[in-house]
Amino acid sequence: MSTTTDGMGTRREILGLVVGFFLLSTAAAAYEIAPASVFPAIQESLGLSSSAAGWLVSIMYATAVVTSVPVGVVLDRFSVRRVVGLATVALVVAGGWGWYAATAGAYGWLLVSRVLGGLAYVTFWNAGANVVGNAVPAEQRATAVGVFTASAPVGFALGQFGSPLIANVAGWPAILPLYAALAVVGVVFFMLATRRRVPGVDAPAPDRAALRELFGSRAVWTVCALCFLAYSLYLFVNTWLPSFLASEFPISLAASGLLTALFPAIGAVARSTSGVVTDRVFGGRRRRVIVSSFAVATPAIVAFAFVSGLGAVVVGVVIVGFAIQLVTGLIFSYIAELVAPAVRTTAVSLLTSVGLLGAFAAPIAAGAIIDYAGYEPAFFAAGGVAVVGVLLALRAPEPSRA
Repeated sequence: MSTTTDGMGTRREILGLVVGFFLLSTAAAAYEIAPASVFPAIQESLGLSSSAAGWLVSIMYATAVVTSVPVGVVLDRFSVRRVVGLATVALVVAGGWGWYAATAGAYGWLLVSRVLGGLAYVTFWNAGANVVGNAVPAEQRATAVGVFTASAPVGFALGQFGSPLIANVAGWPAILPLYAALAVVGVVFFMLATRRRVPGVDAPAPDRAALRELFGSRAVWTVCALCFLAYSLYLFVNTWLPSFLASEFPISLAASGLLTALFPAIGAVARSTSGVVTDRVFGGRRRRVIVSSFAVATPAIVAFAFVSGLGAVVVGVVIVGFAIQLVTGLIFSYIAELVAPAVRTTAVSLLTSVGLLGAFAAPIAAGAIIDYAGYEPAFFAAGGVAVVGVLLALRAPEPSRA
């Protein structure tokens, strides 16, 4: 099978890269969210408050916010193959360490192990978004990266649904090493696909001038702000929709959680098809997709404040879930098309850091609004965030796809 030009990969290499990074990211995402669905068991066995248990998930977002940019700089300067391999070892160690700490009742060490796992996750994410996008021709970049980003909701779904089943059989601490071990399968695919080279990462290491230009770019910060807004809306819905449904409709918390699961499920579809949508419906124009997505999400998310039937809720979840996660699937290829090849991983890392800052802050801010004024003002505030997204996206540049 012949190779492509300009550092891009063969079909076999590209397939191996996509499968490898998809599995690595899925494993890390499942490991990240896994405690959320077994919080009652964790609280009972470790004697934790709800907020202390919540930090087992939040600490990974906080780790990603702080370490994402340094990880991107490392990936731009050192062997991606070696860094991904070390990150896999780190995730497996974090899983085993977490199991030992949990069975020993050592909450502090369990929390520290999650920091190590968070560092591994942000490495997989930043490396995958950059390498997968650069390994294919420009006209296929958005599709390839969109498929890769679908690994996050797939991992979340796996972690949410699988953790209670594992906990019933082997105890809740077993979820940590089992999900982490899935990364071994992913790294095997990645290593086999890159045994000759890592396609698309042959750009020279960035110098200070390139990094200065990146961090001073108005276009880059505009796209980062859009990512912040999109992830804020994504986590707001994921976090507060279950309790909203349980409080406003005569259904159980379990049923409301099942309805909310539609959100990441739709996300897997939206992210994996984001490239096809932008290329075939919008002629490759990225900005129009972002503007349209926020514009569609605005009335749909505000409508939650007025719905009176579960059917309308389902429709709203599908619309908002698809629109917002179309943005999160596209935006990682979008920013790569705005910067020089030497700083693409750093740009993706900056985008990840800013986006996850929104994911970390939005549930807390929304919770304060709900406590003070109720759900309706919170949905109006979310609609305001979407409006800001429309206005900001209108000022965003249309990138070159060369």
